Amino acid sequence: MQKKSHSFPAIQDNQSILAHLNELSHSFQSMHLNQLFEQNPQRFDHFSVQFDQLFFDYSKQRIDQNILNALIEFAETQNLAAWIQILFSEHEINYTEQRAAMHWALRLPEHDLVHSELSQQVHAQLQRMFNLVEKIHAGQYRGATGEVIQDVVNIGVGGSDLGPLMVTKALSDFKHATTKPLNVHFVSTMDGSQLSELLHKLRPETTLFIISSKSFGTIDTLSNAQTVKLWLEKSLGTQPETLKHHFIGVSTKSEKMLEWGIAPENQLLLWDWVGGRYSLWSCIGLPIALTIGVEGFKQFLTGAYAIDQHFQSAPLNQNIPVLMGLLGVWNNNFLDIQTHAVLPYDGRLKYFASYLQQLEMESNGKSIQRTGEKVILDTCPIVWGEVGPNAQHAFYQLLHQGTQAVSCDFIAPIQRYNTNQFTYAENADALIEQHHLALSNCLAQSRLLAFGHQALDQVERESLPLYKQYAGNQPSSTLLLNELNPYSLGMLIASFEHKVFVQSVLWNINPFDQWGVEKGKEIANQILPILNGESEDLSSLDASTQGLIQILLGKTHG
Repeated sequence: MQKKSHSFPAIQDNQSILAHLNELSHSFQSMHLNQLFEQNPQRFDHFSVQFDQLFFDYSKQRIDQNILNALIEFAETQNLAAWIQILFSEHEINYTEQRAAMHWALRLPEHDLVHSELSQQVHAQLQRMFNLVEKIHAGQYRGATGEVIQDVVNIGVGGSDLGPLMVTKALSDFKHATTKPLNVHFVSTMDGSQLSELLHKLRPETTLFIISSKSFGTIDTLSNAQTVKLWLEKSLGTQPETLKHHFIGVSTKSEKMLEWGIAPENQLLLWDWVGGRYSLWSCIGLPIALTIGVEGFKQFLTGAYAIDQHFQSAPLNQNIPVLMGLLGVWNNNFLDIQTHAVLPYDGRLKYFASYLQQLEMESNGKSIQRTGEKVILDTCPIVWGEVGPNAQHAFYQLLHQGTQAVSCDFIAPIQRYNTNQFTYAENADALIEQHHLALSNCLAQSRLLAFGHQALDQVERESLPLYKQYAGNQPSSTLLLNELNPYSLGMLIASFEHKVFVQSVLWNINPFDQWGVEKGKEIANQILPILNGESEDLSSLDASTQGLIQILLGKTHG
């Protein structure tokens, strides 16, 4: 594939539209969501969109039609439509690293006519992964001693961990049936605590390790991999068969995997145009495929592809990722809401907020425009969150009665349980009631955040002391999935990916590099030899770091 450089779309003069948005925000400071719903009884119909299995309600956002029109005009002055075309091309949109950003290509249909060469490359690697998955599921992949693999451990960090971990947990109801029970585990911490706890529970003879690292140079991952290698060799010996039967590598660097000891037939490849936080659609998603099976993984890709098509073709005012991005910019830049909470009302989405933290903050945590100038608008807000029912007993107090303005995304499946999943119908009925309990809390919390104590009974309101009153007017959106399944989760994740891109265009920044992360790793590599006793030269370090190193090395501080 020949990468193409590109002259990026010019930014039009947007000062007038920014001034207009500022004027609208000032006029909206005293406008409450209660008033907006009173003024427009059809507000829910006017400010919601359904596409396929995804329903997006943004009627509880602090906007009206004039504001939405102005935000769309802002997107047009930033040439958003042209930028979307550039994204879905082979041009080097990641200009600081001279790379394309083609994570969308990972979910192309196998015989895509527009990108035929690209889809062939992608599906060649996917097919190698699928063959491996089917072999493991059939009990035909065996360890060095001939025993069937029963545990698979994914060793990665960042995008090589957060995405696969999140999806594997989210789709736990869709586990593929295997000849013998197959358990999938994740290890990411560099201090070895996860690994130490896990290895005590595993048998070397029946454990397979996946080393997932785009660069195959991430010290966190390779340190854990080396520990595992020693653990295996202690029990199974140092012969080549140990590495061959117990390690799979996923990386862009075939030569580095080979040098480490991973056999060519156990190597799965990806490309430098896949950012780590966008890589779960590739062979980095091997733990996902092992959990939900080949057909489940294909459905996962198909759901994301559906959103890719929607993002490219839907009008801006009916385009879910575009609307998500515009609303985030409105809250962040014009209503001065600097934090955003992600609140899934489904325990299977336990890791979704953590996944979005990397996706959004690593992508858009930037302060330099593509022009080389400082940004004129604040960029990415702080993203945080937790499964809603747990969060209600933790930080919702701040959301309801604190002094911070916070925007929220509520996420829930419409259907959670059905009687076909259970042997006894009465068990299903009880679980369905529990799902309704979660849904009722989801709706109640977004309602109270929006309308405050006006949502309460009038008699109750009249007797409320101040400390029991709720101001409301906290904006939120609600995303409903028909059901949380591989297809709909693919849609959901891709929607957030494209939301991030929309916001990067409006802020005129590059969302596909992460130089801050890289520099931190470099500095750590300077300090490590000192802690390991390989160097005593502290002269280049600041006084604080020097003092802390002295304490860590057990030397007298003074």
